[in-house]
This record gives sequence, structure tokens and C-alpha cells, in this order.
Amino acid sequence: MRIFKKNPFGHILFIKLWIIRVLGAMSHGRFNGFNELKIEGSEVIKKLPDTNVLFVSNHQTYFADVVAMFHVFNASLSGRTDNIKNVGYLWKPKLNIYFVAAKETMKAGLLPKIMAYAGSVSIERTWRSEGKEVNRQVKMSDVSNISKALDDGWLITFPQGTTKPWRPIRRGTAHIIKKNKPVVVPIVIDGFRRSFDKKGLRIKKRGVLQSFIIKPPMDIDYENDSVDTIVEKLQFAIEQHPSLLNVIPESEFAKEEEFNKNRKWEY
Repeated sequence: MRIFKKNPFGHILFIKLWIIRVLGAMSHGRFNGFNELKIEGSEVIKKLPDTNVLFVSNHQTYFADVVAMFHVFNASLSGRTDNIKNVGYLWKPKLNIYFVAAKETMKAGLLPKIMAYAGSVSIERTWRSEGKEVNRQVKMSDVSNISKALDDGWLITFPQGTTKPWRPIRRGTAHIIKKNKPVVVPIVIDGFRRSFDKKGLRIKKRGVLQSFIIKPPMDIDYENDSVDTIVEKLQFAIEQHPSLLNVIPESEFAKEEEFNKNRKWEY
């Protein structure tokens, strides 16, 4: 690797490599120490093509979800089966992994800006800005950047666009799928909301069993499936369809939110 080689977004890969190594080493204990990450389906990762793969997942924290995915993906690619033991897998990480994130989130502080360099495809949300509901047009540059990331490698997205459970799937994800025809891999996570604060930077509780389930690629007819059909398939794939609401009642989430407000955190 040439020391100043860049990816399609202009990021120097040597710098990105060391950001992933350092942040990976710092965060490893949060998934394999303070708490335990139970992984299922890592064999799926090993069989994926090098580019045009879209990971879709439910969302529980701003950053811990993505960091866990970087760990799991690279551990799986280095030959580990359903575990992230021995952080040595980050010495040669896959450098063409990206994640979709709100632009305002990735600009809110030094650490998010550093993490953005590790692979953020930052977009302007069309439905919310600075905590307020908005209604604005999709920026074509954001659509182009998402396609650029898929052309270059793997892209992680959270199609609900929020860390709150049982929210509707954003139709933009279905449009992305129809346009780019990627391999779509669903991931279902749990325990992150109990382990970390909303941002996923501070430890809320130790000894939590976090689960990380990687499902086989989705069966999608890119030409004939409608946007609504794809949205419904996504809801079931990441286990956020309204018919599943009684599995994890909304009231339990409300209790956690109230608990979070009164909690003293530790790093």
C-alpha cells in the first residue's frame, strides 16, 4: 500500500488504517471484556464479495453499533468464527468498509470527526435536523456518495434512521437497493442500549450480554419488487416490523430512557 494512496472520498488509507487500529484497540474491551459480544453467522461474512455489499441493521447507539461491526467483520475475514478474541485481526483490516451517518452527528466533537475519517458517508437527513422535524429534498451528492461507497466496498446503514425501536424504515434505503442492486445482509443487534449511553461512547452497565446476529443475504427482486415490498422485507429482516412489537414492548424502552437521564456514566 502506497503511503499516500487515497480512497474515492479522498481519505489517505495509511491514516485510516491507523485510526482503525487505535480506535479498535481502545474499544475492544467494551465487547470482549467489560461486556460479552455473542456473535452468530460470521460464516456469512467470509462468503461476501469485496464490493457492493449493503449491511442493514436495527440501531441502538450512535457509535457502538458501527464499532462492533468493524470488529466482527474484520475478525470474521481473518478466520475467526463467531468471536473477536485477540485484537490482532485489526493489524490488516478491510479498509473499504463505510457507514452511513448524519452529517451533524459526525461533526459534533473531535472524536466523531476522527471516526468519520474511518469510513463515514455523512449525509444530511431529510426528516430531522438539530433535534427538530424538517422536510427537505434529498441531496443528489448524498445519493452519489452512497453509490460511490458501494462501488468501492461495503456499506453499513441503519434504515430506521434513529436509535429508537419500532420506527418505520426510511424509503430511501429501498431506493438505494433498487438503484445499486447490492448484496443486502441483515444484522440484528441487542444489548447495546443496555451497555452504553445513547451515543455509544460511555459505559452504562458492565457484564451485559450483547448479541450480534448476521443473517444470510436477503432475497430481493431488484426489478420487480416495489419500494414498499422492499421496505416490508427490511422490517422483517432486522426484526422491526410492527407485528413484532409485542416481543419487546415500547414501555420497556421508555423505562430505559428514563433510567438513562438519571444515570452517572463511566468511560
